[in-house]
Formats: sequence, C-alpha cells, structure tokens
Amino acid sequence: MPRTARIDVPNLLQHVIVRGIEKRDIFTNDDDRLDFMQRFSRLLESTGTACLAWALMSNHFHLLLRTTNLPLAKFMRRLLTGYAVTFNLRNARTGHLFQNRYKSIVCEEETYLLELVRYIHLNPLRAGLVSTLDDLDRYPWSGHAVIMNNNKLPGQESTEILSRFAKTASIARKRYRLFINDGIAIGRRNDLVGIGTFSSGELPDRELKDSRVLGSGDFVEQILLQTGNIDVAKTQTIDQIIETVLEAFEISPAELMTRKRHLPLADARGIICQIAFLYGYRGVDIARRLNISGAGVTVAAERGKKLLENRPELRKFADQSG
Repeated sequence: MPRTARIDVPNLLQHVIVRGIEKRDIFTNDDDRLDFMQRFSRLLESTGTACLAWALMSNHFHLLLRTTNLPLAKFMRRLLTGYAVTFNLRNARTGHLFQNRYKSIVCEEETYLLELVRYIHLNPLRAGLVSTLDDLDRYPWSGHAVIMNNNKLPGQESTEILSRFAKTASIARKRYRLFINDGIAIGRRNDLVGIGTFSSGELPDRELKDSRVLGSGDFVEQILLQTGNIDVAKTQTIDQIIETVLEAFEISPAELMTRKRHLPLADARGIICQIAFLYGYRGVDIARRLNISGAGVTVAAERGKKLLENRPELRKFADQSG
C-alpha cells in the first residue's frame, strides 16, 4: 500500500509511536533505556521541543510532543539514528533497529491532551511491566514518575500538565493521580493510536476523518487544508460517501466488502465510485477502499453515472462535490 505523507505542523501536539523492526526489542536493559532518555532529553532542550508524556516499552515507545523550530521528521531522525548506532555497537549487531516508518498523529490539544497523557503513561501498567499504580509512580521509564516528582527529565513539561488540575502542585498531583487511576479500567484506546476508526462495523457520522489526525471533523479539515492534503471541494471522505450510499440502499458495510455481485450491491458500488470521482478521489484510492481492481472502479463508475439519474437523493449529495 502506498505510504501517506506524514503531517508535520509546528506548535501542534503529535503522538509518536516507534516500533522495533519485526517487533524486536529496542531496549534490552536499563543501559539502553538510560542512553535513549539522555539523548532524548538533550534533544528536547536543544531544539525547544516540548514533551508532555512518554513511555518506554520493550519493543516500542510512545512520545507526546509539541515541536517548534525543528520539524518532527528531523527531530526523530536525529533521535533514532544516534540511538540505533550506539545500540548496535553496544549489542554487537548490525542492520536496522526500527521500523522504517514511525507513526505520528496530529492531535487536537484541548480535547485530547490529558487523555493522551493518561493513555501513554498507563502503557507500562497495561503491559505488565509494573503491577500497581504505586509501582508506576516510581517506574523510571515513563513520564508519569516525573509528574509525580519521583524522577526528572529535563525537557518534560510536567508543570503544564499539573496546571490543568490545580494551581498548587501538591493538590494537582493528587488530582492528576486520581485521573490516571480512573483510566486503568478503560483499557486500550484504539482511537488514540489512529486505528479502529471503522472497526465497529458501522461507518462514522459525516465528519471528515483521517488516521493521521485525532480530532473533530472541523479540526481534521483545518489541518488537511493547511497542509495541502485535500482540496477545498473534497469535503467528504470516501468513507463518508460509502456511508451515505449504503444508507440509501440499506446495505451493511460488511456486505459491501464481499465479492457478491447482485444488483443492489453492484448499483451501490457503481454510485460510490462515481460520487468519489466527482469529489476528486483517484481511482486507486477508491479501489483500495472497496477492495476491487482499478479497472473495476472505472466500469462501476460508468454504471453509477447512469444510476444517479434515477436517485435524486444521491444525485443531490453528488452535486455538493462542486
């Protein structure tokens, strides 16, 4: 599948997830972790990048960053390259250490900042690296201990997080810890890591969505327009087009992804392809989403063009493409 370009915007919150190649460990002992954190801290301070949360696991890590002068891509390149070289020397190995593509998600700050801090800082507890919240309070490889004043990491913005709970540090820490404790029962949040957006079997409401952006439809559209990732006319995603057409035909999303060719399903596919073309989407993107060939998209769109003439409610939706 072709790679989508990362979205790199200064002064916006970025949830970064980095994994070891082939799911291998990238931290084998505390020397590795200490080396990584020292590099990370120096880089935060030298570049003016803010870290709001972080957690080191065995084969991956999470960072919550707000970049300023240095683009995220350059920050990550410097961090990962330096650590990988030293790790290979220390462990007598060669070759790549990390997956070629780290994951970064631009986040709507006011809505998701604290949720992301809680999610990231609870990773060691969810993974069984620590057994209790008391243990997590002193776990040295997560930003939670820094906020609880049991560890230090120059460059981590603990005061900014605590200020959202109270003006007094001691009271803020108690409230912050209660907030963290409440998150234990919630479990894994797929929506915070850019997956599972459409996994429930029902397509979402008609808001613009993008797996690279976590936020409301208005925030997603603002970011995509700002970075030139969509045209102004492209106000509906392919998934939203699919949802509208399936509702009109009373067809389930699961049935759409089958290879069946009965008339209602073929008609729905045809109209989806035609409307997606009208909204400016490429045939290859439509084909990938519908699990059909590129040639199949072209044929289906021709069929859909004729069918739209007899579906006024869908023709009106198609006309909104501009």
